[in-house]
Amino acid sequence: MSPRQQSQPTNLDPDRIVITGLGAVTPLGHGVTDSWENLLAGRSGIDKVTLFDAAHLPVQIAGEVKAFDPHRYIPRKEAKRMARGTHLAIAAAQEAVEDAGLRYPFDAALAERSGVFLGTTMGGFDKVEEGFKAYMRGLNRVPPFSLAMSSPNLTTFHLCQQFNIEGYTNTFSTACSAGTVAIIEAAEALKRGRCDIALAGGMEANINETTLLGFIVLQALSTQNETPQRASRPFEAKRDGFVLAEGCAFFILERLDQALARGARIYAEVLGSGYAQDTYHIIAPEPAAKGATRAMRWALQDARLAPEAVDYINAHAASTPLGDASETLAIKNLFGERAYEIPISATKSMLGHSFGATGAIEALACVKSIETGLIHPTINYDTPDPACDLDYVPNQARRHEVNIAISNSFGLGGQNSCLVLGKYLNS
Repeated sequence: MSPRQQSQPTNLDPDRIVITGLGAVTPLGHGVTDSWENLLAGRSGIDKVTLFDAAHLPVQIAGEVKAFDPHRYIPRKEAKRMARGTHLAIAAAQEAVEDAGLRYPFDAALAERSGVFLGTTMGGFDKVEEGFKAYMRGLNRVPPFSLAMSSPNLTTFHLCQQFNIEGYTNTFSTACSAGTVAIIEAAEALKRGRCDIALAGGMEANINETTLLGFIVLQALSTQNETPQRASRPFEAKRDGFVLAEGCAFFILERLDQALARGARIYAEVLGSGYAQDTYHIIAPEPAAKGATRAMRWALQDARLAPEAVDYINAHAASTPLGDASETLAIKNLFGERAYEIPISATKSMLGHSFGATGAIEALACVKSIETGLIHPTINYDTPDPACDLDYVPNQARRHEVNIAISNSFGLGGQNSCLVLGKYLNS
């Protein structure tokens, strides 16, 4: 009997939280299906920047959401008063809500019992840059809502307005772990009875000159401008930095008893989570990977699972020299020799790093692997790195039964989070 079977609670357990709706907008597709199929095919969504002229910069590549029309989802006048990230968030959230079989705007009873949990690193920072550039042409050229639209919680407000959500809401800004944190905190709120339906996920859309410049001077970005689709190379010996990206993913979470009562389709179950702080450096990971190791260990303990129960790891793996090696060490710390048997893949090899959105998008990849029994590859893996010597599912998707998956998200400032997802077992 597996460790999970020994501890599996019943359908009546109020702490069982399930995922019943999925939505996404990524550099590989305007929706879950296109994004997932392109991930499985090993396609890259990274290319030359088109959202502004980057020709004068030493880094000219990013993972952009292409050909996105916000007016399919939002009236033109309203869209003008929203940041680009809000446009993406509304589109992804709408897909998740519809996928869960929920009608919107929510009626009065559901409105008070539903909530939004949003993770984002920089919110609508693109509107700050837009306002400053307008100011350089004259004070009267500055849009009046520039500053307000930049606030991270404004996307939460617009999501509430779009779906008529009047209950428990929160916005999380824990850098690269924010999307994961939003899902974790949504599950906790459901367990505490603070809401019955949770719209949870992450968004980021800050491919602009100021953001790109900030990471250029930190020397954190890949400079492979001539081969953009090969620039993000997690775990590979020639990796030279991450690729800035944008995107969004959202989930509908609810308690199992409610999902069963309304006949909802169940994609996966949220089994556990863990947080741990490095307390080491703003950017660099702690050398012994203690924080990342603790986050994974505590997540499995929270899920009442032994390490041998894990079938798949979706790695944070941003394609940085120090970060990828540190995550490999953390996995070895926790799993020992079994670390070499667990398939690990890096979604960022195809999508780049979308900060607050990335944890949610990678959780989506875990859910799809649980659902389909397929694991997407880590592309651009050509030259092995001796410091990164695990099974990274190189270059080709793999069929593999996934009952338990963990998703790692490690944010700037050492804010480590880990989410454990599992196949729904009817008991």
